[in-house]
Amino acid sequence: MKRSVSFLVTVALMELASFLASAFDPSPLQDICVGINDPKNAVFVNGKFCKDPNLTVAEDFFYQGLKNPGDTQNLFGSNVTLVTIEQFPGLNTLGISMVRVDYAPYGVNTPHIHPRAAEIFTVVEGTLLAGFVTSNPEHRLFSKVLNKGDVFAFPQGLMHFQYNIGHTNAVAIAALSSQFPGVITIANTTFGSNPPINPDILAKAFQLDKKVVQYLQVRFQ
Repeated sequence: MKRSVSFLVTVALMELASFLASAFDPSPLQDICVGINDPKNAVFVNGKFCKDPNLTVAEDFFYQGLKNPGDTQNLFGSNVTLVTIEQFPGLNTLGISMVRVDYAPYGVNTPHIHPRAAEIFTVVEGTLLAGFVTSNPEHRLFSKVLNKGDVFAFPQGLMHFQYNIGHTNAVAIAALSSQFPGVITIANTTFGSNPPINPDILAKAFQLDKKVVQYLQVRFQ
């Protein structure tokens, strides 16, 4: 009898452990999502509402947005064409998205973070310097010169960048592990927030003169 009880207790504990190991909260698909009791006042769920499967057609899973080069005539010499849930509703619930990045000679995709996705990055044309930096306290830089056909991975949530070190235009395609990966551009977020961060805080953080911080805030507004 004792063996039988012991066996049942062991099985119950194993099932509980399995349940706890597999239970998790869904990953957020936008920056903020405050809970609300009245669904009539709700704007959206964590992601998008689903289309009736009986009304779904092949075109819902088809997108033609990556064949056209992006305009790189800007201060950074780069352009990112997004293919997320916002542009391609067929990605809903699939946990994937893509981007095309175009670079003018010496153009840069400035340091940024994807808070909700890891990224696998492939060079289609040109030569790029790509890299990422690990979190505190090591701040290790991993970087590599990439040529046509080379692939580089950027871990989720780590700051990364690409820079066209060639004399010609460059193109890359990247896949990300979220239908809405989000992007936090370091410079824009830091110096272009709305309302602006107190310049005294940024002056201490970056060890800069307060006037330099205020100048940068004006530039990024």
